[in-house]
Amino acid sequence: MSAEELIGEEKYKDAISKYESVMKTEPNVPYYTMQAKERVCHCLSKNQQAHEAIETCTEVLKSDPHNVNVLKDRAEAYLLDEQYHEAVRDYETAQEHSESDPQVKEGLERAQRLLKQSQKRDYYKILGVKRNAQKKEIIKAYRKQAQQWHPDNFQDEEEKKKAEQKFIDIASAKEVLTDPEMRRKFDEGQDPLDPENQQGGDNGGHHFHRGWNSWQGFNPFGSGSFNFKFQHN
Repeated sequence: MSAEELIGEEKYKDAISKYESVMKTEPNVPYYTMQAKERVCHCLSKNQQAHEAIETCTEVLKSDPHNVNVLKDRAEAYLLDEQYHEAVRDYETAQEHSESDPQVKEGLERAQRLLKQSQKRDYYKILGVKRNAQKKEIIKAYRKQAQQWHPDNFQDEEEKKKAEQKFIDIASAKEVLTDPEMRRKFDEGQDPLDPENQQGGDNGGHHFHRGWNSWQGFNPFGSGSFNFKFQHN
């Protein structure tokens, strides 16, 4: 099976191995080496290996700074690594050299939305998880944060108010990131709990302004009614 066929089947690690063997076999043929490195950059980006992708793509761009495919791959790696300004810059550079590429247009718009979103509340950061975190990781992080910031843990009124807001944000983050459709919208740069992003439906927008009272009775460890009491040593 060829490296390109492996890419088609999303077997990116296997494809990388094949391209790396090309670079070892033909180290003195710059054309082959650069072509292989370009595809490794693509595979790393697709495989969500952000740091490695950025490093490899950057090497290619030093020799070929206007390579639109590599610019797109590095931009996606930047997005995964939450370097939104850099992603916007790469997509803008790609657009200068390929104005009609729909992937560039869509990628630039998405990068700009994510940059704008990053300046607001970021549900991934609230829970302390990466953007490619699995659902079980999200739930684990949520439970840890919910236990830490549950308002019942605080006696001082100011601390309790701070904890109430923190708990609302934590619960909102879990609500968005464990719902596939809401998470997809958020990953595209929209806050599904922000009323400004609602199109008239009643699903989601009303959650954004929930106060602590509406979260009372909420069980952070399950889907039923809240009857869990935190124990204090």
